[in-house]
This record gives sequence, C-alpha cells and structure tokens, in this order.
Amino acid sequence: MAKKKAIDKKRIENAVKEIILAIGEDLNREGLKDTPKRVANMYEEILSGHSDDPEQHIKSIFNEDYDEIVLLRDIPFYSVCEHHMMPFIGKAHVAYLPSGKVLGVSKLARIVDSFAHRLQVQERLTNQIADFLMSNLNPRGVTVVIEASHSCMTIRGIKKPGSTMITSALRGIFIKDQRSRSEVLSLINSVR
Repeated sequence: MAKKKAIDKKRIENAVKEIILAIGEDLNREGLKDTPKRVANMYEEILSGHSDDPEQHIKSIFNEDYDEIVLLRDIPFYSVCEHHMMPFIGKAHVAYLPSGKVLGVSKLARIVDSFAHRLQVQERLTNQIADFLMSNLNPRGVTVVIEASHSCMTIRGIKKPGSTMITSALRGIFIKDQRSRSEVLSLINSVR
C-alpha cells in the first residue's frame, strides 16, 4: 500500500484563522490565540486513520482449530462525518466465523479505529471493516453492526438528541445461512 500524505497542519491553522475572522472574532483575543494550532493538532489526532494502514493490524493471525463465532462487542469508537465535519460516536460489534485462523482480539478494535479515524459516513465505515476482514482473514463469514449518535443531527439541523443510527454488513455464511445469521445477531443483541 502506498504511503499516504501526512496532514498539513499549517494549512489547517490558516483555514481556522479564516473561520475565526469570518465569524467576526478577534484572532488576537487571549482565548483564541492558540486555537488554530489546537484545532490542527486535533484534526491530526482524530483523522489519523487517513495515514494508518489497517493491514498492520492483521499480523497477529494464529492458526486455531475453532469453528464457532468470534465476537467482540461494544467497541467504542468515534469518527468524523464527512458531510459536516462533526463527530459521530458509538459502538461497533464485529464478529467472524473462522476458517482455521483467528485474529488477536485487540486487533479487531484497532481495525475499527483505523477506518473510523477518517472523514467517513457510517455506512461506508461498516462496509470497510467487514470487507477488510473478509479479504484479509478469509473467514467463513463476517458481521459488523455499528450503532452511533451523529452530532450533525443531534446538535444542528433537525436537532434530535438521543437518536441512534444502526448499520450492518453481513458477509459469507451470515448472508447465506439464516441460522448462522440469527445466531450472530442474537449474540450481538444478548443481555449485557
């Protein structure tokens, strides 16, 4: 995979200065003096997935004769909606049915973060995680369910705090076999 371009923090700082001026604020006001630099540092942190290669997280694959569902539930994540550049925050549930190989458990959470820490939409994020695991782990199936609250609709626009968007991506046996699909969704939704 080609090395991705680093975030241009100086350019972000200049853009933030323009926003501050455009809303009629004083760039030299004490509380705003370092704001452009802080915002640039924040974007470098929360959008680090643009330069992160998720393949680095699949080096911990182990041969294991296990043929039941592996599920990591309630993985907290945050992302940034590409439409308004506002955060959406939630939980990801990632399951797969191994075919002779299992992945180190923390790597599932790292893969979620690798794709989440980008300008995103929740639907694409869900698919990217599922497709990545299918092509790199070669399991019999993958299920990804994401629940998130989007600040672009909870604090602006329609202003509906408390609403949650749920997306799912099912691959392999979880599409083809109704029993397997029901089992994985039941495990995700079981009493916590």
